[in-house]
Amino acid sequence: MAIPISPLWLLLLSVIYTLLSSQRTSGAVSGADGRKCLGFLTNTKDWICNVQEYIVYMGDKPLGNFLAAAAHTNLLQQVFGSEIASDSLQYSYKRSFNGFVVKLTEEEMKQIGEMDGVVSIFPNEKKKLHTTRSWDFIGFPQQVNRTTIECDVVIGVLDTGIWPESDSFKDVGFGPPPSKWKGICQGISNFTCNNKIIGARYYRSDATFSPEDLQNPRDSEGHGTHTASTAAGGLVSTASLSGFGIGTARGGVPSARIAVYKI
Repeated sequence: MAIPISPLWLLLLSVIYTLLSSQRTSGAVSGADGRKCLGFLTNTKDWICNVQEYIVYMGDKPLGNFLAAAAHTNLLQQVFGSEIASDSLQYSYKRSFNGFVVKLTEEEMKQIGEMDGVVSIFPNEKKKLHTTRSWDFIGFPQQVNRTTIECDVVIGVLDTGIWPESDSFKDVGFGPPPSKWKGICQGISNFTCNNKIIGARYYRSDATFSPEDLQNPRDSEGHGTHTASTAAGGLVSTASLSGFGIGTARGGVPSARIAVYKI
């Protein structure tokens, strides 16, 4: 005769089996690279330390026969030993400057940032490509012959708005807008047009704005400003990204006016 089993007993047995088979561990354990980590997972091999990639900038490249990878590994060994140092080092910069990419926890990042020879340390992030050489690359140099009617050209930019204080949009040397221009600069207290940006308006077909957006023609993202400067930005000398790629940023038609429509 079969003995009936209560559903409660089945549930209890299921819980006991799960606890025994999972081999869970709490507290501090060593991650795959030897780091001490805190957390709670089903298997210690799955523990994940909270690490991310950082760029450690150490200034100019030393003169002479400089072995970058060896020097950077030696620095990391001072922080967390030889085994983790070799696994954590991702890349050594060997040509333009002295620095390297490394996987670190937040505590390790702070520790390395205080070491002698380290100028700065910051997250390794993907950046959108910017350059001051696009127009030269396509055969349209700064010294190209231009006509006087360029200042009567009005380029309309339908994008995310514009940041009028940018050096690309200064109106030094510009006269008043061409007489044919009938547009307006939407009257906003913290946004002012000039003889370079001669028109600015903003639209939302559904009349709704996100909390991060600005209810005026001002650019809250950056894309519209970049696009406008590429098309008609004035000459900005010694433009660079933290000193790299230095050159003169300019638009295709620097003397043209801009009418921006934030949409």
